[in-house]
Amino acid sequence: MKKHIPNFITLLNLFCGCVAVVFAVMNQLEFAAVFVFLGIFFDFLDGFAARILNVKSEIGVQLDSLADMVTSGVVPGIVMFQLLNMAQKDGWNLDLFGMHSQVGLLPLSGFIITLASAYRLAKFNVDENQVSSFLGLPTPANTLLILSLPLILFYQNNETVSVVILNQWFLIGLTILSAFLLNSRIELFALKFENWSFKDNGIKYLFLIGSLVLLLTMKFLAIPFIVVGYILASIIEKQFLAN
Repeated sequence: MKKHIPNFITLLNLFCGCVAVVFAVMNQLEFAAVFVFLGIFFDFLDGFAARILNVKSEIGVQLDSLADMVTSGVVPGIVMFQLLNMAQKDGWNLDLFGMHSQVGLLPLSGFIITLASAYRLAKFNVDENQVSSFLGLPTPANTLLILSLPLILFYQNNETVSVVILNQWFLIGLTILSAFLLNSRIELFALKFENWSFKDNGIKYLFLIGSLVLLLTMKFLAIPFIVVGYILASIIEKQFLAN
């Protein structure tokens, strides 16, 4: 019975991702973000449960990536589509087989994130070396970065923030950067602890403490800084271990 517990938790991640897709398509991005956060929580919890119960399985690995493809692949692509649609002032509309659509071509570039996420997850599934660390930005971290943008707009908006986030070239640049980071060769630490020693996990502890301080002081605006901090902390840790 216990072997099914992690897979059930993974399915909860997938369910949250499906609900988030519905809200994202309806352009209710704050509700989409809520269910994405829940999905990412279940994504963390299923791996934790598998380790505690010692019931790791190949089907669990595959199911986890399939769930992540929805929650952390499809949803951020739709969110970026909606943001680009909001930012686009002029553009070309789609004309297919004599049918005219109000969907602009530029916003469709947001789905580059979805394509890059799919490729990243496929590589992860066949790479046996990404256990204690990741190559490239994990899809949940990238999703938090993308989902933070509408939350900042809705809850911490000011003229400067709005001008930056709703600039179509900023969003296109972020989309390209996101796709690059997802599939880069940058080695990033996983938040897994073999022991609780500060000597062995100092960088991770400092990162977690710093992230908490940023969240308490900057709220949603902290998320982009946390993702950047995660990348920098990983690079510093690798250099420290190399020496």
